[in-house]
Amino acid sequence: MDATLFCEALTFCDCELGSSDDVFELLGRHLRAGGYVADTWLDAIRERERAYPTGLACQELGVAIPHADPCHIIKPYIAVVRPKTPVAFGPMAGMGDTVGARLIVNLGLKGHTEAGEEDDGAWQVEALQALMEIFMDADKVDEILACDDAAALCACMARLCGGFRV
Repeated sequence: MDATLFCEALTFCDCELGSSDDVFELLGRHLRAGGYVADTWLDAIRERERAYPTGLACQELGVAIPHADPCHIIKPYIAVVRPKTPVAFGPMAGMGDTVGARLIVNLGLKGHTEAGEEDDGAWQVEALQALMEIFMDADKVDEILACDDAAALCACMARLCGGFRV
């Protein structure tokens, strides 16, 4: 994963968020203001999350990895939200209970082939696998949770994800 896709302006710590909708509203405001997403993004991510929930009850941490289809992305990014209290997300693949996400990583990626054309989305699977590998590692999760502000969290996520090429 390209570590330069993380930026402090799209990293949020200890926010009071009561629902996934609150998360999407927060992200939508900042993503639109930064020119990262189209006007269609907010509705698209809500619809996609309803149809394909992204909550993962990893052994070490409840996470959610919501994303909208690439057609709603103007420029690539990865946004990170660590809410003050866990936010409920439906379980990925509809299996299991609601997940209390202590970390939300919003992928705003556009995959491309070497010829420069958009790919079939295989990059998305690779990005999800890379993140899941991090979230299954107790030491890495401890590092993420120990970050005390957005700057530290952004730097930590960029460092942890920098070794993955997606």
